[in-house]
Amino acid sequence: MSQTIAVTQKYGAIELKAVAQKYMMIGVVGATILSFSFIGSYYLVAWLTEEAEPVHTVRIMKYSDLGPPPSLTNQEASAVAATGAAVKPSVGVPVPVPDAEVNPEQTIMSQTEMSQQQAAPKPEMTGGAELKIDDEGPPPDFVPYEKEPTVVKRIEPKYPDLALRAGLEGNVLVKVWVDKAGKVRKVILLKSDAPVFEEAAIAAANQWVFTPAVMQKGPVSVWVSIPFRFRLTGNK
Repeated sequence: MSQTIAVTQKYGAIELKAVAQKYMMIGVVGATILSFSFIGSYYLVAWLTEEAEPVHTVRIMKYSDLGPPPSLTNQEASAVAATGAAVKPSVGVPVPVPDAEVNPEQTIMSQTEMSQQQAAPKPEMTGGAELKIDDEGPPPDFVPYEKEPTVVKRIEPKYPDLALRAGLEGNVLVKVWVDKAGKVRKVILLKSDAPVFEEAAIAAANQWVFTPAVMQKGPVSVWVSIPFRFRLTGNK
Protein backbone atom coordinates (compact mmCIF):
# COMPACT_ATOMS: atom_id res chain seq x y z
CA MET A 1 0.00 0.00 0.00
CA SER A 2 1.57 3.20 -1.06
CA GLN A 3 1.17 6.43 0.84
CA THR A 4 1.55 9.82 -0.76
CA ILE A 5 2.95 12.61 1.39
CA ALA A 6 2.17 16.12 0.20
CA VAL A 7 4.83 18.76 1.02
CA THR A 8 3.81 22.39 0.80
CA GLN A 9 6.71 24.64 -0.17
CA LYS A 10 6.47 28.42 -0.25
CA TYR A 11 7.57 29.81 -3.55
CA GLY A 12 6.79 32.94 -5.49
CA ALA A 13 5.66 36.33 -4.17
CA ILE A 14 5.54 35.33 -0.53
CA GLU A 15 9.13 34.05 -0.56
CA LEU A 16 10.36 37.12 -2.42
CA LYS A 17 8.74 39.45 0.12
CA ALA A 18 10.34 37.64 3.03
CA VAL A 19 13.80 37.68 1.37
CA ALA A 20 13.44 41.35 0.44
CA GLN A 21 12.63 42.36 4.00
CA LYS A 22 15.57 40.35 5.35
CA TYR A 23 18.10 41.88 2.98
CA MET A 24 16.66 45.35 3.47
CA MET A 25 17.29 45.13 7.20
CA ILE A 26 20.80 43.87 6.54
CA GLY A 27 21.45 46.85 4.22
CA VAL A 28 20.11 49.41 6.69
CA VAL A 29 22.17 47.99 9.55
CA GLY A 30 25.30 47.86 7.38
CA ALA A 31 24.82 51.45 6.15
CA THR A 32 24.32 52.68 9.72
CA ILE A 33 27.46 50.91 10.92
CA LEU A 34 29.46 52.29 7.98
CA SER A 35 28.24 55.85 8.58
CA PHE A 36 29.10 55.75 12.25
CA SER A 37 32.52 54.34 11.35
CA PHE A 38 33.28 57.28 9.02
CA ILE A 39 32.04 59.82 11.53
CA GLY A 40 33.93 58.24 14.39
CA SER A 41 37.16 58.08 12.40
CA TYR A 42 36.84 61.80 11.50
CA TYR A 43 36.47 62.88 15.11
CA LEU A 44 39.19 60.47 16.20
CA VAL A 45 41.68 61.94 13.74
CA ALA A 46 40.70 65.48 14.75
CA TRP A 47 41.17 64.62 18.43
CA LEU A 48 44.59 63.02 17.83
CA THR A 49 45.88 65.95 15.75
CA GLU A 50 44.56 68.67 18.08
CA GLU A 51 47.34 70.80 19.57
CA ALA A 52 47.31 71.59 23.21
CA GLU A 53 46.73 75.26 24.10
CA PRO A 54 49.78 77.06 25.47
CA VAL A 55 49.82 77.58 29.20
CA HIS A 56 50.60 81.09 30.38
CA THR A 57 52.12 81.41 33.80
CA VAL A 58 51.27 84.60 35.64
CA ARG A 59 53.42 85.58 38.56
CA ILE A 60 51.72 87.68 41.20
CA MET A 61 54.13 90.02 42.92
CA LYS A 62 53.51 91.68 46.21
CA TYR A 63 54.29 95.31 46.95
CA SER A 64 56.91 94.19 49.43
CA ASP A 65 58.77 92.27 46.68
CA LEU A 66 59.41 95.50 44.74
CA GLY A 67 62.63 97.28 45.41
CA PRO A 68 63.00 100.95 46.35
CA PRO A 69 62.62 103.48 43.51
CA PRO A 70 65.80 104.95 42.02
CA SER A 71 67.04 108.17 43.54
CA LEU A 72 66.50 111.32 41.55
CA THR A 73 69.68 112.92 42.81
CA ASN A 74 71.88 110.22 41.27
CA GLN A 75 70.48 110.64 37.79
CA GLU A 76 72.51 112.77 35.45
CA ALA A 77 70.66 115.45 33.54
CA SER A 78 70.98 115.00 29.82
CA ALA A 79 71.77 118.12 27.84
CA VAL A 80 71.40 118.65 24.12
CA ALA A 81 74.13 120.74 22.61
CA ALA A 82 73.19 123.07 19.78
CA THR A 83 75.43 122.89 16.78
CA GLY A 84 76.55 126.08 15.11
CA ALA A 85 76.72 129.67 16.26
CA ALA A 86 73.68 131.36 17.75
CA VAL A 87 71.85 133.70 15.38
CA LYS A 88 70.03 136.75 16.69
CA PRO A 89 66.39 137.02 15.67
CA SER A 90 65.71 139.52 12.92
CA VAL A 91 61.89 139.43 13.00
CA GLY A 92 59.85 141.12 15.67
CA VAL A 93 62.62 143.30 17.04
CA PRO A 94 61.15 146.63 18.21
CA VAL A 95 62.59 149.70 16.54
CA PRO A 96 62.52 152.98 18.50
CA VAL A 97 60.48 155.75 16.89
CA PRO A 98 61.06 159.42 17.70
CA ASP A 99 58.28 161.24 19.50
CA ALA A 100 55.92 163.28 17.35
CA GLU A 101 56.15 166.99 17.66
CA VAL A 102 53.03 168.60 19.10
CA ASN A 103 52.14 172.22 18.54
CA PRO A 104 51.82 173.84 21.99
CA GLU A 105 49.12 176.20 20.63
CA GLN A 106 46.82 173.33 19.60
CA THR A 107 43.71 172.98 21.78
CA ILE A 108 41.21 170.18 22.28
CA MET A 109 37.53 170.72 21.48
CA SER A 110 35.15 170.73 24.40
CA GLN A 111 32.00 168.61 24.66
CA THR A 112 29.82 171.62 23.80
CA GLU A 113 31.79 172.42 20.64
CA MET A 114 31.71 168.77 19.55
CA SER A 115 27.93 168.55 20.04
CA GLN A 116 27.39 171.76 18.05
CA GLN A 117 29.56 170.44 15.22
CA GLN A 118 27.80 167.06 15.11
CA ALA A 119 24.32 168.59 15.07
CA ALA A 120 24.45 169.54 11.41
CA PRO A 121 21.25 170.97 9.89
CA LYS A 122 19.14 168.43 8.00
CA PRO A 123 18.38 169.17 4.35
CA GLU A 124 14.91 170.60 3.90
CA MET A 125 12.58 168.98 1.40
CA THR A 126 10.91 171.60 -0.77
CA GLY A 127 8.15 171.33 -3.31
CA GLY A 128 6.60 168.27 -1.66
CA ALA A 129 9.48 166.05 -2.80
CA GLU A 130 9.39 162.53 -1.37
CA LEU A 131 12.28 160.43 -0.22
CA LYS A 132 13.04 157.81 -2.83
CA ILE A 133 14.59 154.50 -1.95
CA ASP A 134 16.20 152.69 -4.82
CA ASP A 135 15.46 149.00 -5.18
CA GLU A 136 17.72 146.77 -7.20
CA GLY A 137 14.84 144.62 -8.42
CA PRO A 138 11.97 142.44 -7.29
CA PRO A 139 12.70 140.36 -4.18
CA PRO A 140 12.73 136.56 -4.13
CA ASP A 141 9.59 134.64 -3.25
CA PHE A 142 10.66 134.28 0.40
CA VAL A 143 12.35 137.13 2.28
CA PRO A 144 12.90 136.85 6.06
CA TYR A 145 11.76 139.84 8.11
CA GLU A 146 11.25 140.75 11.74
CA LYS A 147 8.25 143.05 11.20
CA GLU A 148 5.69 142.24 8.53
CA PRO A 149 4.18 144.97 6.30
CA THR A 150 0.78 146.29 7.33
CA VAL A 151 -1.87 147.92 5.16
CA VAL A 152 -2.03 151.71 5.42
CA LYS A 153 -4.31 152.43 2.46
CA ARG A 154 -6.80 149.85 1.21
CA ILE A 155 -8.66 150.32 -2.10
CA GLU A 156 -11.68 148.15 -2.80
CA PRO A 157 -11.97 146.98 -6.44
CA LYS A 158 -14.81 148.21 -8.60
CA TYR A 159 -17.39 145.56 -9.42
CA PRO A 160 -17.39 145.09 -13.22
CA ASP A 161 -20.65 146.14 -14.89
CA LEU A 162 -20.73 143.01 -17.04
CA ALA A 163 -20.43 140.76 -14.00
CA LEU A 164 -22.99 142.85 -12.13
CA ARG A 165 -25.58 142.56 -14.91
CA ALA A 166 -24.91 138.85 -15.31
CA GLY A 167 -24.99 138.24 -11.55
CA LEU A 168 -21.51 136.70 -11.49
CA GLU A 169 -19.33 136.23 -8.40
CA GLY A 170 -15.72 135.12 -8.12
CA ASN A 171 -12.37 135.13 -6.32
CA VAL A 172 -9.04 136.60 -7.44
CA LEU A 173 -5.67 136.09 -5.73
CA VAL A 174 -2.76 138.40 -6.55
CA LYS A 175 0.68 139.04 -5.09
CA VAL A 176 2.20 142.52 -4.92
CA TRP A 177 5.78 143.67 -4.66
CA VAL A 178 6.01 146.04 -1.67
CA ASP A 179 9.24 148.05 -1.89
CA LYS A 180 11.31 149.52 0.95
CA ALA A 181 9.08 152.61 1.04
CA GLY A 182 5.87 150.56 1.40
CA LYS A 183 4.58 151.22 -2.09
CA VAL A 184 3.32 148.62 -4.55
CA ARG A 185 5.79 148.28 -7.41
CA LYS A 186 4.32 145.30 -9.26
CA VAL A 187 1.19 143.11 -9.22
CA ILE A 188 1.13 139.47 -10.41
CA LEU A 189 -2.00 137.40 -10.86
CA LEU A 190 -1.78 134.08 -8.99
CA LYS A 191 -5.24 132.54 -9.23
CA SER A 192 -8.67 133.48 -10.60
CA ASP A 193 -11.90 131.58 -11.11
CA ALA A 194 -13.50 134.33 -13.26
CA PRO A 195 -11.44 136.33 -15.77
CA VAL A 196 -13.95 139.20 -15.70
CA PHE A 197 -12.70 140.22 -12.20
CA GLU A 198 -8.94 140.09 -12.88
CA GLU A 199 -8.51 143.61 -14.27
CA ALA A 200 -10.45 145.21 -11.41
CA ALA A 201 -8.45 143.31 -8.79
CA ILE A 202 -5.09 144.27 -10.34
CA ALA A 203 -6.13 147.94 -10.63
CA ALA A 204 -7.16 148.05 -6.97
CA ALA A 205 -3.99 146.27 -5.73
CA ASN A 206 -1.77 148.83 -7.49
CA GLN A 207 -3.26 151.55 -5.27
CA TRP A 208 -2.64 149.85 -1.93
CA VAL A 209 -0.04 151.35 0.46
CA PHE A 210 1.80 149.44 3.19
CA THR A 211 4.28 150.04 5.93
CA PRO A 212 7.55 148.46 4.76
CA ALA A 213 8.78 145.18 6.15
CA VAL A 214 11.71 145.53 8.56
CA MET A 215 14.67 143.22 9.02
CA GLN A 216 17.54 144.11 11.39
CA LYS A 217 16.41 147.74 11.77
CA GLY A 218 16.17 148.29 8.03
CA PRO A 219 13.35 148.14 5.43
CA VAL A 220 13.29 145.25 2.96
CA SER A 221 11.27 144.51 -0.17
CA VAL A 222 8.82 141.62 0.07
CA TRP A 223 5.94 139.98 -1.78
CA VAL A 224 2.48 140.17 -0.18
CA SER A 225 -0.54 138.07 -1.24
CA ILE A 226 -3.93 139.83 -1.46
CA PRO A 227 -7.19 137.89 -1.96
CA PHE A 228 -10.19 139.69 -3.50
CA ARG A 229 -13.70 138.26 -3.15
CA PHE A 230 -16.35 139.62 -5.47
CA ARG A 231 -19.80 139.08 -3.96
CA LEU A 232 -23.17 140.55 -4.77
CA THR A 233 -25.10 142.36 -2.06
CA GLY A 234 -27.00 139.92 0.12
CA ASN A 235 -24.88 136.88 -0.89
CA LYS A 236 -22.31 135.34 1.42
